[in-house]
Amino acid sequence: MHTQAQRGDAFRALHQREGLLILPNPWDAGSAKMLAALGFEALATTSAGLAFSLGRPDAEGAVSREESLANARAIVEATPLPVAADLENGYGDEPEQCAATLILAAKAGLVGGSIEDASGQADAPIYPFEQAVERIQAAVAAARSLPFAFTLAARAENYLHGRADLDDTIKRLVAYAEAGADVLYAPGLTTREEIQAVVAAVAPRPVNVLVGSPALRLTLTELAELGVRRVSLGSSLARVAYGAFFEAAQALAGHGRTDEVEQAMPFPRVNALFKQ
Repeated sequence: MHTQAQRGDAFRALHQREGLLILPNPWDAGSAKMLAALGFEALATTSAGLAFSLGRPDAEGAVSREESLANARAIVEATPLPVAADLENGYGDEPEQCAATLILAAKAGLVGGSIEDASGQADAPIYPFEQAVERIQAAVAAARSLPFAFTLAARAENYLHGRADLDDTIKRLVAYAEAGADVLYAPGLTTREEIQAVVAAVAPRPVNVLVGSPALRLTLTELAELGVRRVSLGSSLARVAYGAFFEAAQALAGHGRTDEVEQAMPFPRVNALFKQ
């Protein structure tokens, strides 16, 4: 897959086939190459993983749209795989800003992306329903204006902001599906009943579930049996990497131990991955 059109078609097809699409989240070109070498079929960026790599917290406005899309382009160029991006809230409140972000994402080489309904405002963390739908409508229109297939995921963020309101979450996801979103996503769902209800409500559109949290006790096989079509990991893989680094450095700094460092992936193996 060398052209953006080929990647777009391939990414769209991965959502239409039988079985579960596992969409891992690299945070830079190196982690993208490692994931490609393991045989994953597509990749997605992580806003939190990028923020951590820049020495910043994952917070609204901590990483600019320009920085995010530059990171996405580096990941796109690292492998021949289709890449989707975490486009956060479209980097603006208005529908027109969501549309503009999606067009810029396409120019960065992306063939998919997600727009969330979190506002970034502490006093009103979720956009009002009508505004949220208008934002997805604008993003869909921008996606359909492109000369290749762009897979748009619409995210309902209630559960990540302390609003465990399944009825409102489903109402939003159904409206986003009716607005033309290709994939529906409510990060933070953890129970079989919640996930099953969302899958049934938006069928036949595919549903993405965030995995990697200890609170989600369902296996990938069980999620597939519930009708989930795609899973992503958010910042989990980045946190695995940073966690191993921190533990090894802490042992060295605090106790003068090199045990953890000696468990590092051998240099020739890492180096060989980046020669591909």
